[in-house]
Amino acid sequence: MLTNPRHSRLVLINLMRDQMPAHTAVIGAGLSLLQAGLQMFNVSSILVGKCQPLDIEPDQAAMDLITQLEVNAFSIWRDRRFTDGLASAQASVLFFGGSWLEEEIFISALQAAERGYDVRLVSDITTARAEADRSFVLDRLALHGILATTVRQMLLEWAVCLGDPVLLQKVQELLS
Repeated sequence: MLTNPRHSRLVLINLMRDQMPAHTAVIGAGLSLLQAGLQMFNVSSILVGKCQPLDIEPDQAAMDLITQLEVNAFSIWRDRRFTDGLASAQASVLFFGGSWLEEEIFISALQAAERGYDVRLVSDITTARAEADRSFVLDRLALHGILATTVRQMLLEWAVCLGDPVLLQKVQELLS
């Protein structure tokens, strides 16, 4: 099933926690595509913990799409700003990314699935503290219906879902 960007929210958890070169290389390419795609589709983002705002053009419309929450990632489902924001936006699909896959991302994604959300893990903007654990976590998440995707796949899916040929062409150009 294709996800509709109008019902999607991106949740980035502790994205800037680790500034090691390996971490930056893993997420760098995905983030540049992500930033362009979020603007193209007007999808809201929730930045949790150690995240700096995405590098977007400073117009008010773009800034209105970002919510920054200084809250422990293990507590986001008890934070009214987080839950009320999702409810008021009628979000049904949550895309998670950030650091650490086998810790905060894992628990937050499971809690989202438990609450009935369609949950996706954006793997190319998600790092693990212990890379050896990555496949185990992805397997466990898949058992709960949480599938891995990439920024590229997400943007194409959104464009096809909306059925707008001009938008699809823009996405294809962005991905080329």
